[in-house]
Amino acid sequence: MAEKESFDRMTTHEADENPAIILYSLQTCSHCKAVKQFLEERGIPFRTIYVDMLVGDDRNDTMRHLRRINPSVSFPTLTVGKTAIVGFKKAAIAAAIDAFSF
Repeated sequence: MAEKESFDRMTTHEADENPAIILYSLQTCSHCKAVKQFLEERGIPFRTIYVDMLVGDDRNDTMRHLRRINPSVSFPTLTVGKTAIVGFKKAAIAAAIDAFSF
């Protein structure tokens, strides 16, 4: 599944299959890019899933999961452990990361 790997991959650092921080993003979303840059500038390991590039079961499964954590299914959606942050909210992202122990 080389195609999936290019769109559903770890960013910044390689990590486990279940990384602590996941960014659900769209390729054309400026707020998604801002969250990604915010995390990268701080050296935070995270996984980016470009939802608009997923197909078939991968897309369906991801959308079902997103609806559970963000019923409006808006982007970006960032999960830090069990905490979900919708939108580019620097203070909320920083607080969630600070509260999370790696």
